[in-house]
Amino acid sequence: MSKSLVTFVGVAHPWMCDVMGHVNVRHYAAMFDDASFQLLGHIAGQDDNQASQIGWADVRTEIDYRHETKAGALIAIRSHVVKIGRTSITFEQVMSGSLDGVVRASSRTTSVRFDLAARTSVALDEPMRNRAATLLIE
Repeated sequence: MSKSLVTFVGVAHPWMCDVMGHVNVRHYAAMFDDASFQLLGHIAGQDDNQASQIGWADVRTEIDYRHETKAGALIAIRSHVVKIGRTSITFEQVMSGSLDGVVRASSRTTSVRFDLAARTSVALDEPMRNRAATLLIE
């Protein structure tokens, strides 16, 4: 995964855990969502999406839960691109233990470049496509 990008580093806090003592699915989703902002920001090449009125709309996400995560676990998410479309990016994210390397969960998301005012998709420009290509693992 040399083309992947570290997009999230954190800890599984006790308040994230459910009655069974492991991280609840809602918190996996939140961590993957935070990580996606990092990845898509690197691809878009801008920090301030509010100024441009162009953003991203996730149209599909699939999460596989592979190993339970208990309170106190140190975790990291690495992200990479698997497909570059005309208006979309499909990317994978892998959440692993920072110390033990055990994969806790993975997700695959397709996100469309989106005009927030017109409510329509927007083609990826060439600089974005080039930045995405540096993170592409087929």
